Amino acid sequence: MTRTTLVTGGTGTLGRAVRRQLAAAGHDVRVLSRGGRPVALTAPYTTAIGDLRTGAGIASGVAGADVIIHCATTNKKADVEMTQTLIDAAHRAGTGHLIYISIVGVDVVPLGYYRAKLEVEQLLATSGLPWTVLRATQFHDLVTKLFAAQRWLPMVMAPRGISIQPIDVRDVAQRLVELAGGPPAGRVPDIGGPQVRPATDLAHAYLSATKRRRLVVPVPLAGKTARAYRAGGHLTPEHAVGTITFEQFVERVQ
Repeated sequence: MTRTTLVTGGTGTLGRAVRRQLAAAGHDVRVLSRGGRPVALTAPYTTAIGDLRTGAGIASGVAGADVIIHCATTNKKADVEMTQTLIDAAHRAGTGHLIYISIVGVDVVPLGYYRAKLEVEQLLATSGLPWTVLRATQFHDLVTKLFAAQRWLPMVMAPRGISIQPIDVRDVAQRLVELAGGPPAGRVPDIGGPQVRPATDLAHAYLSATKRRRLVVPVPLAGKTARAYRAGGHLTPEHAVGTITFEQFVERVQ
């Protein structure tokens, strides 16, 4: 039986990959959008107009969805309120499965955004809805933007003593689609990129792939968050299941 799967944040970096792989897997894909031009897919889909920030249109957007993959984020505390709005609508609609993408280390890295992600996880766990939470490491896109933002500088700065395990959104999307095809599973094993590498090493890799010659400067960072990163709280080397390396990603987007 074909499943109707609603994707929140379906126009974002991860959401675009998720909706494409859902369509390829035979799902009826519904993308939640605040409005504007329809999202162009290569397979049948519908666009649900709704705003998680205000709640407008969310009830009709959720109605009839068998599964919801919740990718929408504000990168702020507002994620908690938005998710509560989604949970309330899913309850009323009788949605059978709500899947949430979180971040590895939200319970150990003291960032405000991470705390909000952890609070969302806890909301789901106590919501009474059938749910699944997948934590992933940082996306290749995020690491690339960190270095690309410095393109006008005569050097590239990278945090000293901190390693990163970047993963491609296509690998994360594939796992989310697998979960959407199965039963609710609660907190599932984390997913990480294929390599754990020093940030300075990734900076060199970025410069090489983009054919730029710059000095890489390791920058020491202080504070609790930096200590948590240096301790590897955001890494999951035992779940290095991603297939696309950082170099492969950067070379593809050039």
